[in-house]
Amino acid sequence: MLELGTLAPDFHLPDVVSGNTLGMNDLAGGQGLLVMFISRHCPYVQHVKRELARLAKDYRGKGIGIVAVASNYAPDYPDDAPGSLREFALEEGFEFPICYDESQEAAMQYRAACTPDLFLFDRDRRLVYRGQLDASRPKTEIPVTGADLRAAMDAVLSGSAPSPEQRPSVGCNIKWRPGNAPEYFSV
Repeated sequence: MLELGTLAPDFHLPDVVSGNTLGMNDLAGGQGLLVMFISRHCPYVQHVKRELARLAKDYRGKGIGIVAVASNYAPDYPDDAPGSLREFALEEGFEFPICYDESQEAAMQYRAACTPDLFLFDRDRRLVYRGQLDASRPKTEIPVTGADLRAAMDAVLSGSAPSPEQRPSVGCNIKWRPGNAPEYFSV
């Protein structure tokens, strides 16, 4: 996992909706930045997609920029190709860009391992949270609330550090291009 305190790796990726290339300076808010690695086909992302949309609406204008990054190898997973991701963003009413990471370089820089995988940076672009959205999982009775991520975002907004006790994200593995899986990734 990317260590707490790590400076946010910069990237310049195309937004699947607008087609514009976006970088860290375009995305970060004055209080922080949330980078979410997602996938359209993943049942874990499908399970939390409405909460991701709600979260963006609830935190709009509060100073934390939000971006999703899709890094799966689209030739093998066409639901994660830019056109399909564009449909997904529009269908769900996402108020954050979904950037397509065709080279998978952003996923490697962030040491992303699964979808969803969440990285929250403070106003200095230092990693303060990398973990689960909440305790809910597909096929459980636990409601999707975003409690863990919301607590971390609220801490950043109040100027304090999120709890150091963080549970890693659980989800579908990043689908690497054949021969492209980084050393940190293990099945």
